[in-house]
Amino acid sequence: MGSSSTFSLCSHPTVNFEFNGRKVGYGLQKSLSSSSSYCLIHISPISISSRRRKCMQLRRVIVRATSSSSTGSRRSMNTRRVYKESQAQTSALPVDRIVSFVVPAGAFVVISFVLWKLVEKILLPKPANTTSEESKSTQGLKWSIAAGTNLLPGFGAKIERESKLRLNDFAKELRSFSIVDMSGRNFGDEGLFFLAESLAYNQTAEEVNFAANGITADGLKAFDGILQSNIALKTLNLSGNAIGDEGAKCLCDILANNSGIQKLQLNSTGLGDEGAKAIGEMLKKNSTLRVLELNNNLIDYSGFSGLAGSLLENKTLQSLHLNGNYGGALGAAALAKGLESNKSLRELYLQGNSVGDEGVRALISGLSLRKGKLVLLDLANNSITARGAFHVAEYVKKSKSLLWLNLYMNDIKDEGAEKIAEALKENRSITNVDLGGNDIHAKGISAIAEVLKDNSVITSLELGYNPIGPEGAMALAEVLKFHGNVKDLMLGWCQIGAKGAEHFADMLKYNSTISTLDLRANGLRDEGAICLARSLKVVNESLTTLNLGFNEIRDEGAFSIAQALKANEDVRLTSLNLASNFLTKLGQTALTDARDHVFEMTEKELAVMF
Repeated sequence: MGSSSTFSLCSHPTVNFEFNGRKVGYGLQKSLSSSSSYCLIHISPISISSRRRKCMQLRRVIVRATSSSSTGSRRSMNTRRVYKESQAQTSALPVDRIVSFVVPAGAFVVISFVLWKLVEKILLPKPANTTSEESKSTQGLKWSIAAGTNLLPGFGAKIERESKLRLNDFAKELRSFSIVDMSGRNFGDEGLFFLAESLAYNQTAEEVNFAANGITADGLKAFDGILQSNIALKTLNLSGNAIGDEGAKCLCDILANNSGIQKLQLNSTGLGDEGAKAIGEMLKKNSTLRVLELNNNLIDYSGFSGLAGSLLENKTLQSLHLNGNYGGALGAAALAKGLESNKSLRELYLQGNSVGDEGVRALISGLSLRKGKLVLLDLANNSITARGAFHVAEYVKKSKSLLWLNLYMNDIKDEGAEKIAEALKENRSITNVDLGGNDIHAKGISAIAEVLKDNSVITSLELGYNPIGPEGAMALAEVLKFHGNVKDLMLGWCQIGAKGAEHFADMLKYNSTISTLDLRANGLRDEGAICLARSLKVVNESLTTLNLGFNEIRDEGAFSIAQALKANEDVRLTSLNLASNFLTKLGQTALTDARDHVFEMTEKELAVMF
């Protein structure tokens, strides 16, 4: 027996209920039993009949409920009686008709609004954070390329606390090991003051890495009096710490009379022109420093001039790293003046300084006049065209000491490549040549290939990111079959395709010098992989590293390579890279089995990456 409740919308609306599948009329004075298991209310649209009635009324409300059979029959009789009574009512007065129209409509609107708000509250998810909360949560996020610095504020604070608690352990490391790496520990200025004491009369630590530790200019004062007395420390790395110009000035005052440190690393430390000038003044007095790294700072023409002035007096600095600064053509010209009278510098890194053709011309002019022996020249990513390549080629022709030439990511094109090739025919010192990313096509590569017929000095050749195509691959492969002494050949992203892979596969059958072959992202697919697999079956005495990543190779190509490795009883390959291809578990399993087979037959480890 269920309790009942009554609700009313107006004087006339009819409500139909359905019990156990049977529809029955039911007056609004009656109620639905609370024992029903479910209830569905349907409100139909309001209809208008101009002939019979002049007002709009609520047609029906259907409520479905499941209840016991005895209760249903008894209620059915009541509903019939109420239904007849409601049908027998006489028509109401006009006022009643207006009320009968307004009240149901208003009730309908109210009920619809309530139901909509209810559904909205239930179904729509509550936002996790407001905009202000989100901005607040990301305000303290630290971003850096250094290890251990990309931490949320809370986590960063936790790491800092742990680092301070471990300072005693760090101090023990400084006293126990010759090489100590404490990068990314976030111990800050306070921690540096504590650790510096361990370096005072330390005769153990020769190389210390304090990179990315939140050290500022104030923290560098900890080295005052310490580095003057320590003669064992040879390498000090402070990269990734925001020491700025003030920190550089403080450090330079300390290092001016230091007789131990030979390598100083200040990369990404926010140094500007004033800091570079302070370093220049220090170099005039310091006679110990051999390697100076100032990469990725804010040094402009003025700072380059300050460093160039120090090169006129310094007699010991051998390697100067200025990659990723803002020297430009004027900075290069200033360095050229300083290099004219300098005999000690052997390595010059100027990558990413927007030197341009004019800067190259001035720099090469200074290098040509100097009596010192430069062994490494890095001019990568400097907007150099064929015009600038001409000046570089002129220097290459005359140089007898240069071993490493880097023109990576410039714009010398085929014309510039031909000029460099002509210079390499006369040069007999350069072993490493990097011409990657210079928009060189088959014509330029053919000129480079011709050099290798007579040049047996070049051992490393980087030609990646040049659209040489199958024709360029064929020209290079034909020469390398029986000529040259190239050991490392890099041809990633060169658009050689399966046809180019076929030329290199044929070359590998005869070549006896290439140990590293990089063919990444050349669209080799299965066809190219199968061609290379055939050459792997032949005994190759030199090839140890093969990189075929990003080549859309599938299981068929992987199976062919796996079978080739199993068939070759004297395989020399130690590293095979098939990463970022389209291999399934079947292809991966085949390669894994081949790796295990190679180990069983030769007892040599083959690293397979997929």
